Amino acid sequence: MIEYINGTLDSKTSGEIIVEAGGIGYKVFIPVSTFSNLPEPGSSVKIYIVEAVAGMYGGVISLYGFLTKEERDMYLLIKDEVPGTGAKKAMEYTDKVSKSFADFKTAVMAKNAVMLNDIFGFTKKTADKLIAALKDKITEVNVSGGEKWHETAKSLINPMVSEAVLALISLGYKESEAKNAVNAAYADSENITIEELIKKSLKYIGNI
Repeated sequence: MIEYINGTLDSKTSGEIIVEAGGIGYKVFIPVSTFSNLPEPGSSVKIYIVEAVAGMYGGVISLYGFLTKEERDMYLLIKDEVPGTGAKKAMEYTDKVSKSFADFKTAVMAKNAVMLNDIFGFTKKTADKLIAALKDKITEVNVSGGEKWHETAKSLINPMVSEAVLALISLGYKESEAKNAVNAAYADSENITIEELIKKSLKYIGNI
């Protein structure tokens, strides 16, 4: 089993890299978070590896790589614990999660499906599946860095905020416009009723 590859970055794209080590070029699939922090081709690089076997009788072996053990641990948690999630699907999820591992961990632990949908782009069905599968195990994964959307998360977890957003959408406003207005109104004054929150949100939009 390959733990990591330490070599020279031969080439890179948003989805894969070629790393040369010992005269062999290894094709490695990577998430967005790894790509964003890669050096230029020709530089030395250390990539932590997960091997995945596809096809019958141990056919094709694919390599999935990460710049940090944190990224790899989150990928393995998703792949191993979320039902129906293979290597490629786990990488798709990791791409979304890599926006902020800290916020993803917080959202799962808080069972905040709205946050998983709004910030990370998961459908409600997938968000619920992630929460059910990971809520008791994600605490074991160490993540570095602070939360990027702490204030947004506080408002998203509030049922009144979600209700106000739905009310504005029913009035014909775009979802993004409604969310921005309600979040701004709620942050400005938290101790208000749902009716007051909707009115303040409409003021932010500029219709009152």
